[in-house]
Amino acid sequence: MFVPAPEIFKAYDIRGIVDKTLTAEAVRAIGHALGSEAVARGQKAIAVGRDGRLSGPELAGALSDGIRAAGVDVIDVGCVPTPLTYFAAYELGTNSCVSVTGSHNPPDYNGLKMVLGGQTLFGELIQGLRQRIIDGDLVTAAEPGKLTQADVVPAYIEKIVGDVKLSRPMKVVMDCGNGVAGAVAPELFKRMGCELVELFCEVDGNFPNHHPDPSKPENLADVIRALKETDAEIGLAFDGDGDRLGVVTKDGEIIFPDRQLMLFAEDVLTRVPGGEIIYDVKCTRNLAGWIKARGGKPTMWNTGHALVKAKLKETGAPLAGEMSGHVFFKERWYGFDDGLYTGARLLEIVSRQPDANPVLKGLPNATSTPELNIKMNEGEPFTLVDKLKAEATFEGAESLLTIDGVRVEYADGFGLARPSNTTPVVVLRFEADNEAAIARIQADFRRAIEGVWPGVKLPF
Repeated sequence: MFVPAPEIFKAYDIRGIVDKTLTAEAVRAIGHALGSEAVARGQKAIAVGRDGRLSGPELAGALSDGIRAAGVDVIDVGCVPTPLTYFAAYELGTNSCVSVTGSHNPPDYNGLKMVLGGQTLFGELIQGLRQRIIDGDLVTAAEPGKLTQADVVPAYIEKIVGDVKLSRPMKVVMDCGNGVAGAVAPELFKRMGCELVELFCEVDGNFPNHHPDPSKPENLADVIRALKETDAEIGLAFDGDGDRLGVVTKDGEIIFPDRQLMLFAEDVLTRVPGGEIIYDVKCTRNLAGWIKARGGKPTMWNTGHALVKAKLKETGAPLAGEMSGHVFFKERWYGFDDGLYTGARLLEIVSRQPDANPVLKGLPNATSTPELNIKMNEGEPFTLVDKLKAEATFEGAESLLTIDGVRVEYADGFGLARPSNTTPVVVLRFEADNEAAIARIQADFRRAIEGVWPGVKLPF
């Protein structure tokens, strides 16, 4: 029995290099394991969508063959943003779906984001698929499942346009980065009443203009330039599979997702008084006070879209967000991360004012570093962070949070060190009231990290 390479089974999804670790044969085997798991859970059908990568059609076909071998039906929803595949699971009543997507990885990557019976697969559940293949614990049906096609784009657009309303027309720069959002976002936002300055909205899996990752400031340069050169008032940018959003003001300021979350929390809490708002350990420390001041309950949680979705389900919270740009609305929506829907909700809020920019620029800000990475060998990041938890002391720290890495809170800022679940790096982030405080907190972390891992190469 062919067993796919272990390194493609990641914490939140399956991801690898096409034709090297992620082959059609590997994806078919994973499909067969997924179909077998679906049978065990009493699931009858799985919706399958794919992003705009060149390898998408072949891999989605192989995945579908594998799923159907277990006797489970496949509904092919075509080339759509990942959130539309999630939407299809609700709209078509399958409760299960797979998005064939490499997200914001380079063009030679692809992967699978999987939901079974309303549960996003992560961690042990993903490892369990590989174990099924190794054990030969696969269902082979006498008759394969059916393959049908469905177009959920019209229903998706109608659902949003029917509920999310602009208070006035807006002119918006939209950069889809040649990702699959380009297949849906322009039509959606025009239907909402926007005039668009479209950048790179043609779906092209080579990503010829810039990398489709709006969390990196260099990928927003084209949006910033278009805002200068046109009379558009605000800029939106989507990642490769459309589940994350970047936001830019008229004067070129990037409104990072933790600040966007303040805007969304304020809005949601007017309709859900006392609601719980979840955010990950990378987010600004300004969020907790902001949420409390508006009567909400702030909850800090682990980074990772699958982990946040699980927490959202467990708590019944109306809203959650991550620093990476995944935002999850349960209030008025389904609770999955959706960059297009997040953009629509943002415009709904800011359109209530004559100019969107003062609203966005008025959100509390802090001096912070971008995400910094300590590059290490496979496995080492977890060991380093475990040593920090066990051995390190931090001078002047008010509290130490260890739910996901080590987040050290000081009177005037915080420092974070956590092992990435997707690449062999330790992720670092620092925020404080001013540059001097950041320098002091970084010095404290340098001392602590070098104390447990002498000779480590630090990025600050």
